[in-house]
Amino acid sequence: MASNAAVSLTFLFLLLSVSLAIARVSVPDCFSNGTELSQEVLARQEADRVTKLPGQPPVEFKHYAGYVNVNESHGRALFYWFFEASSKPEKKPLLLWLNGGPGCSSVGYGAAEELGPFFPQNDTKTLKLNPHRWNKAANLLFVESPFGVGFSYTNTSNDFNTLGDTITAKDSYAFLINWFKRFPQFKSHEFYISGESYAGHYVPQLAEVIFDSNKKASKEDQINLKGYAIGNALLDDATNSRGMIEYAWDHAVISDRVYDNIISKCNFSMEELSDDCNDAFDEYYAVYKLIDMYSLYTPTCVDSNSSSSRQRHLIKGISPQMLSKFDGWHKRLAGYDPCISDYTEVYLNRPDVQAALHVDVTKKSQKWSHCSNAILIWNDSPASMLPTIKKLAAGGIRTWVYSGDTDGRVPVTSTRYALKKLGLKTVKEWTAWYTSKQVGGWTIEYDGLTFVTIRGAGHEVPSFKPKESLQLIDHFMANKKLPQKPF
Repeated sequence: MASNAAVSLTFLFLLLSVSLAIARVSVPDCFSNGTELSQEVLARQEADRVTKLPGQPPVEFKHYAGYVNVNESHGRALFYWFFEASSKPEKKPLLLWLNGGPGCSSVGYGAAEELGPFFPQNDTKTLKLNPHRWNKAANLLFVESPFGVGFSYTNTSNDFNTLGDTITAKDSYAFLINWFKRFPQFKSHEFYISGESYAGHYVPQLAEVIFDSNKKASKEDQINLKGYAIGNALLDDATNSRGMIEYAWDHAVISDRVYDNIISKCNFSMEELSDDCNDAFDEYYAVYKLIDMYSLYTPTCVDSNSSSSRQRHLIKGISPQMLSKFDGWHKRLAGYDPCISDYTEVYLNRPDVQAALHVDVTKKSQKWSHCSNAILIWNDSPASMLPTIKKLAAGGIRTWVYSGDTDGRVPVTSTRYALKKLGLKTVKEWTAWYTSKQVGGWTIEYDGLTFVTIRGAGHEVPSFKPKESLQLIDHFMANKKLPQKPF
């Protein structure tokens, strides 16, 4: 009798242990949306869960980090950081954020300094909770793309000779397909893409790959793409260069003589600028060694120990193929704290932080940096993204273009010239929009595209105008017009 009782107790103990193990990795109630997740998927998600990020304040939402393979034979994998929405993640859309460069990190800039939940502080030990984090509006996904950026890697060194817009879009699409296999509970959610700067190429190109692939993909692999929003985005090389010069003159950054010299010697419609034109540009770029090209009216970092305070060799030229000839072509400051990039760089290079984020340190020979030192060649970059934007707008993909109006690198002037070339019909004329009692900027609605300015914002809009940027992205995803009266 005693023996039978012991066997029964042992069986009950084993049954309880199995039940507790299943409970630890079961799908949360909030995701009871009919999606059945295998134990293998649940275990893989749990392995990517970030539970002990150094200096992190307590939060209700979950976040995950790790790698997704995009090419098994070459050993290419992209690093991601994913934050569930801070409330009701099962009801919120999924938003992918991409930074540009090309070659700059969406984790370092977007996640850690612009719109993510956690910002490193100047002690490089603690994180501040961003009150205007975009995961209030969406489930928020960041990926370091292409390979060679941040913690992303390839085991095939020859891959670096193939880098360009095409392979970046292809790998980003492969990333999404495989990421959804790891997090299938988000597969049915509305999907949006956003980004800034050279992501004016990345975002529409990825949207186009999804748009075209959905037409021939199996239902399992279709992505529920609804729209994209790009800020201070490089859209058209010729209008960008012309707009840069006109903006600088109009904002009293350069003299009449410098402006006239450039206008007389430069043909911005040509892919290669003449030697006379490049010489004329030298005086223009010299000014931006004194002030921040990416935010005309904010201070630069003057900490003597700061890497950001070093003078940058500024961009010369109009396309990545040309820019890559110059040292420091993709460097830039970011944020309302001009030294924030220094805090981020120290924080993300801490071994305990990398361990918490599941970084594979065996795959990286260099320390983490905001912009990749391994990317020296960029093979393909269309001179204009306008045909792609027009195609997507005609296909019903929601398209918003926004512009911080104190950016000198991709100024609002350039963006307006580019959009004018699209030749879209105006649906609603230039109108002020509001954040509470104040004008947040201006907006114009075209047939298939909405353009928004953000008053007083530099190149990285969420850094300089966090409240307004959250309002903008929330209205974009909800497909609502921005408020056109004070409230």
